[in-house]
Amino acid sequence: MAENVQTPETQQFEYKAEMKQLLNLIINSLYTHPEIFLRELISNASDALNKARFRSLTDKDMLGGDAALQITINVDSEKKTFTIEDSGIGMKHDELVERLGTVASSGTLEFLNTLQDKGEQKVGDMIGQFGVGFYSVFMVADEVSVETRHGDADSKGYRWQSDGKGTFSIEEIEREERGTKISFTLKEGSAEFADEYRIKSIIKKYSNFVEFPIFLGEEKVNTVRALWHEPKDQIKDEEYSEFYKFVSNDFSDPLGRLHFSIEGSVNFKALLFVPGSSMHRSYGWHNEKTVHLYSNKVFIQDDCKDLLPEYLHFVKGVVDTEDLPLNVSREVTQNSPVMTKINQVISGRVLGLLEEWADNDKENFDRFYKAFGAPFALGVNTDYGNRDKIINLLRFQSSRLAPGELTGLKAYVERMPEDQSEIYYLAGEHRETMTNNPNLEYFRKNDIEVLLLTDPVDIMVMPGIDKFDEKPLKSIEKADIDVSGKQQDDDKEQLNEELSESLLKVFKETLGEVVEDVRASKRLVDSPVTLVVGKEGMDVHVERMMKMMDQNYSGAKKILEVNLGHPLIKNLSRIHLANQDSDTLKPYVQQLYDSALLLEGNLNSPSDFVARMASIMEEATKG
Repeated sequence: MAENVQTPETQQFEYKAEMKQLLNLIINSLYTHPEIFLRELISNASDALNKARFRSLTDKDMLGGDAALQITINVDSEKKTFTIEDSGIGMKHDELVERLGTVASSGTLEFLNTLQDKGEQKVGDMIGQFGVGFYSVFMVADEVSVETRHGDADSKGYRWQSDGKGTFSIEEIEREERGTKISFTLKEGSAEFADEYRIKSIIKKYSNFVEFPIFLGEEKVNTVRALWHEPKDQIKDEEYSEFYKFVSNDFSDPLGRLHFSIEGSVNFKALLFVPGSSMHRSYGWHNEKTVHLYSNKVFIQDDCKDLLPEYLHFVKGVVDTEDLPLNVSREVTQNSPVMTKINQVISGRVLGLLEEWADNDKENFDRFYKAFGAPFALGVNTDYGNRDKIINLLRFQSSRLAPGELTGLKAYVERMPEDQSEIYYLAGEHRETMTNNPNLEYFRKNDIEVLLLTDPVDIMVMPGIDKFDEKPLKSIEKADIDVSGKQQDDDKEQLNEELSESLLKVFKETLGEVVEDVRASKRLVDSPVTLVVGKEGMDVHVERMMKMMDQNYSGAKKILEVNLGHPLIKNLSRIHLANQDSDTLKPYVQQLYDSALLLEGNLNSPSDFVARMASIMEEATKG
């Protein structure tokens, strides 16, 4: 770095008080994000290169008209020096004073006031918003030298120097090349930025898609093209696939993509992908990283969750907008009307793609749903603007379909017979267990389709849908479902009314307050008893989740339904008829009730159940 020697050609300038305040904040308050200095310098260099490229279109006499448009970085790990040079438009004397000697934005006072209101720890998130990006270099350097020459053919070379404290100097120098070179020695504690591997990682993180080549020594670092800025018809499928793998760290090809540009009330470009599988399934889909946010190809955030509603966080890719400031803070994105509008547009586009698959590419849609159906379904309860679209895209297993096959509510309704007025579903952990649920017997016998909810998310979502196509959704474990329109089993004679009332009274007396009620069942075919939920109760598996979260949660009482045509129940009626003592049937009734609890997964005393079973068997096998 050249000495700052006072000569007639060297001019000394003093920063204004306001500028001193700003520099003091930057130098002393940004140590939590020091690496952003490189992003800011590269961004400034890219802007200068853009201006040079535009100028060359109309000015054939521009200095260095045939110079390659590029950025070159050199570091020396031993001397701890850092240099970044571009062949951009360069700066004139007055531009050096204005751009590097004063704050570029007229909103400086507001900026300082905002810093004071939010606390100095927020400075790192606001750098770049008010044209102060260059000054972030003082986080890692005590003194900075800028050598530059403008693209005008008759321009002169200048050197700007400052320690970022009270003054800066400008002197005329001999410089043949157009462009700007910034150099400095790294201060103590910043030696990591003289390491080539560290610099390369920062470039790949923040500036990988800058459209001009960035060289670290002789090596070009930014090797991936910013495809979202290129015309779709000029990009091959293989290039899209490789780009997806780069931004997602996935090894497989995506299921599909969206590449579009929006101009109007909000301006942005997007290249988005639907992955073929969840890469973090073992840790839960909520750990998925989603879309990268860029501003004019400059990296802002690598997991900008505010760009999409949570139920679409499986989407990968890039969104690039100039309507947000560089390194916009998390707080700003959450409250930004621009971000809200982008969120709405992207949500609509993604749902449109999924609708297209659902209608025309069932294989692709089923692959998507098996990978991301759980988080997607939660959108029913969170995205009310797109609620109907999401409900139409929900998929479930069904008692009428083979294991693994999925169906939607629309297809279910199309298969409904004319006399069926409700959509039925059953929740459970495993399809095999659910097919043996006593509450399914009536529906299976009468060939009535039942949706099988095997995902815990479905259990949370389905009760909130209420109706689809004006048809109520009902759990077959509810007591109030309509099963009156079909015939029961004609081959099984039911107990007469008098015997039924007498036997059910014994059940009620035995179980007492444990159940809400005991009643004759119209849904059972092969099982003697089942438990169903009353009007105020929750689905069995919802209650189970509630108990997992709160050990003191007991749940609502259930209704015990009794199959009065079952041989076992008839046998109990004969025993009761022969001996009116209610205690005679008590162990049988209790055992039947506990067996229903066992099937639900809610039996709290298996040892009592086993002991009672042994006692009943012992009594039944006496000679």
